[in-house]
Amino acid sequence: MKNYSGFKNYKNWYKGNLHSHTTVSDGMLTPEEAVKYYKENGYHFICLSEHETYTDYRNTLDSEDFITIPSVERSIILYEKENTSNRYKVHHMHGILGTKKMQENAERLYKHMEHITPKKFYGTWEGKKLAQELSDELNKNGCVVTYNHPIWSRVNEEEFIYTEGVTALEIFNFNTVQESNTGYDVTYWDRMLRMGKKINAFASDDNHNEGLFEDSFGGWICVQSPDLTHENIIQNFIDGNYYSSSGPTIYDWGVRDGVAFIKTSNVEHINFVCGNIINDGTTVIGKKYEDNLNFAEFKLKGHETYLRIEAVDKYGRTAWTNPIYFE
Repeated sequence: MKNYSGFKNYKNWYKGNLHSHTTVSDGMLTPEEAVKYYKENGYHFICLSEHETYTDYRNTLDSEDFITIPSVERSIILYEKENTSNRYKVHHMHGILGTKKMQENAERLYKHMEHITPKKFYGTWEGKKLAQELSDELNKNGCVVTYNHPIWSRVNEEEFIYTEGVTALEIFNFNTVQESNTGYDVTYWDRMLRMGKKINAFASDDNHNEGLFEDSFGGWICVQSPDLTHENIIQNFIDGNYYSSSGPTIYDWGVRDGVAFIKTSNVEHINFVCGNIINDGTTVIGKKYEDNLNFAEFKLKGHETYLRIEAVDKYGRTAWTNPIYFE
């Protein structure tokens, strides 16, 4: 087995929230307040991913040490029946403005404050077909596509796991974890990885700041990049050169001489999650209910198809790597 490096070792780390709402849609903070709030709390970038409205604040809200990422959260909605507001299922996907090359190859680009009316269905829908259509549309508009909070959305796995053109799955959504414990989606992620689909994951806030419960600063990604520019943050997001977290820090990880390893902040246990045979992978446990573990390793058997690692502290807060795919 050859050696694999989990990160590209660009040295610079940039913390960001890819899923956020303001008064432009259903959030309580203005875009200016949201940028100030996250900047003051140690973040370097944010997507103000409004429902059905594409926003681009790069010329007005960016600074040397904080940037906004143009984006939109698109929806397709299945209502229980006509003349009711009860939503039965939704597809929520992010369209995040892509790299310069993606923009040049796009059929068109969204414009700042452009509103897109969501498709609505009643009683039944062709969920799988609609998910693919939405992903295709976002890609044609020069966007990186993510699929958001499938547990909260009440979709069946067959309705989204086969969708092509999706870069990352939202596996931790702080808002929906706080709201109704429907924001953990790693099972779907492993389902996709086990069937051979190459897809990254991300954690986010999905903050609305309504005051019902705390929904900011609970889920984020840390991207390795040469600098804090849209081009390099997005390219390294696409490349998976980042980790996701709800608490712990990942410093380094990879595979050397057939042994997987990870270096982290102090945690209680570390999960080596592998595909694709029963009993693949392992968990390394430190002292129970204490964060005294900051390094772990695991000798691979050699037949694994992928590896991803989770570092979990005594409170259950987790950091997730993206997968390494073995040849």
